[in-house]
Amino acid sequence: MNYRSTRGQVSGQSFESVVLEGLAADGGLFIPEQLPTLPADWQTAWAELSFPELATELIAQFVGTDLSHTEVSQLVQKSYATFDTPEVTPMVQLDARTHVLELFHGPTFAFKDVALQFLGNLFEFFLERRNAQSGGHRLTVVGATSGDTGSAAIYGLRGKKNVEVFILHPRGRVSAVQEAQMTTVLDENVHNVSIEGTFDDCQDIVKELFSRAEFRREHSLGAVNSINWARILAQISYYFYAFFALRRSHGADALPAFVVPSGNFGDILAGFYAQSLGLPVAKLVIATNANDILNRFLRTGTYEKDASVAATPSPAMDILVSSNFERFLWYLARDHEVPSSVVDPEERAARACEILAQWMDRLKTAGSFSVSPAALDAARQVFWSGRCGDAETYSTIAAHYSHEPS
Repeated sequence: MNYRSTRGQVSGQSFESVVLEGLAADGGLFIPEQLPTLPADWQTAWAELSFPELATELIAQFVGTDLSHTEVSQLVQKSYATFDTPEVTPMVQLDARTHVLELFHGPTFAFKDVALQFLGNLFEFFLERRNAQSGGHRLTVVGATSGDTGSAAIYGLRGKKNVEVFILHPRGRVSAVQEAQMTTVLDENVHNVSIEGTFDDCQDIVKELFSRAEFRREHSLGAVNSINWARILAQISYYFYAFFALRRSHGADALPAFVVPSGNFGDILAGFYAQSLGLPVAKLVIATNANDILNRFLRTGTYEKDASVAATPSPAMDILVSSNFERFLWYLARDHEVPSSVVDPEERAARACEILAQWMDRLKTAGSFSVSPAALDAARQVFWSGRCGDAETYSTIAAHYSHEPS
């Protein structure tokens, strides 16, 4: 299993390399060069697995020879032992057609605990293995947060050997609970940095640090944001887990549609990868707040930055540009922008990287780019979307908070 950058200048990377590097040297995001083929009997063979067992089977498809099946299992078991339920992400039925996948049972009550508990253990495992062969390997993890990533990253990395973690957050733009979760952790390897500005300002600083090749090498920079492929990989598991839970309760014909609050696009991107692996999914629904770049893209085919980030009651979603959308855009470019006359898979991939790099350059210089009607139609076949303003957010919370449970 090898990985390439979405922007085409880096390829042939191992799973271990992409985990430790985080962001590709050309500024792109790592994606698998080819998606694995699941076992033909996965729908029956995996149907009764526990969450850790299911996560082990899925993650093992993507690690190549860098981890044995036993090592994956041990890392997964260690990661989810910190959750307050053995189900890890239990599914709760609200009515005949609506269920909630509870992603708040980790140490910081954020869905990102699912990935970051695992990523912290991965970092420590790979570094200890490298140090056993030749000493001196350390990692300086730099991350940006609008709230939940920071606290989940800190709890995933606190006390880990050979790892220093620096988390940048926008002052006054994270919830009081999440700020307290971050700033009250006193482990020596944890460092919080408050930035005057927005999450995107924090994320720009992180990307700038990664773009400085000499600085990156000198300090062995690693990424903890969802630009790190291991974050996406770990989250694929709960889409499969929800699918099996739904089939057990509603029969073999049950087909899930997943509605996902979306800021940086990492969570629902895991759903896209789950579907691409063969998971039956009716639709993936992107739910945005007033910072609705994803919703506007699916309406118009133009990916356009707003002038500024709106401060909303859901600050973890207050993001101007959804970084992980680049990964999905790469597949749109390969399958719907590269001419059909290009039939060689490697040539199509290379052309997709060129198109993607041009789009990202236009976004940076002009603030927007547009895809073809064919690509937009393909995106709409995978995703629906909707936008929720502040007033609707508050009224919905009030309605459900005052509702007597049945």
